Amino acid sequence: MRICLVEDDLELGHSVQALLQDGGHEVVWVRRLTEARYWLEQQQGFDALVLDLGLPDGNGLDLLRLMRQARPQLPIVVITARSGIEDRLHGLDSGADDYLVKPFAGPELLARLRAVARRAGLLSSEGEGQEWRFKDLALDERRMVLSRHGQAINLSPTEFSILLTLLKLPDRVVTRRELEARAMPNADSHALDVHIFNLRKKIGEGYVRTVRGVGFVLERA
Repeated sequence: MRICLVEDDLELGHSVQALLQDGGHEVVWVRRLTEARYWLEQQQGFDALVLDLGLPDGNGLDLLRLMRQARPQLPIVVITARSGIEDRLHGLDSGADDYLVKPFAGPELLARLRAVARRAGLLSSEGEGQEWRFKDLALDERRMVLSRHGQAINLSPTEFSILLTLLKLPDRVVTRRELEARAMPNADSHALDVHIFNLRKKIGEGYVRTVRGVGFVLERA
């Protein structure tokens, strides 16, 4: 899909852009409401909108209402720090197809995008995502399910995102910064070690190896 990403935070914008591109999407990323209006009104080739609400030059809700009137079928996913129930209801009532509160796990955003795209007829329910295998682990990207020898392993969205990122970047060390950017956008940088620890507890040793001072790699031997 061709996606317009509206996010003013520089670091988070880079992370989400990389996440969407890794998911096979073409992304135009803008940081201002005026830029978003130009791209969405003058360039008609977008399949979906990922929209932050707190923008420097205006309220993203205004753009949300405008696009819902101009393109009623356009899939729109809001990403925002506004977590109150009234904020959620306001966003959905203003026309959002889905509402995702920061911080969020990368695969959750991709899964929600697929869901709203299916409802809009942009994707079929067949052939989405991919199953990834490593040693005796099987990870179903579309259903966000991990199993070992057919037995399900219950991962949190962030743990799933970390493992999926490592699976997609095989045979090389993934730096801490890159893993944080791809797997856990906008999360506290100190949280990565906690998530890695919990992931290892659930899947066992012999999978994720720490390369001291650099990052992490899947251990094939």
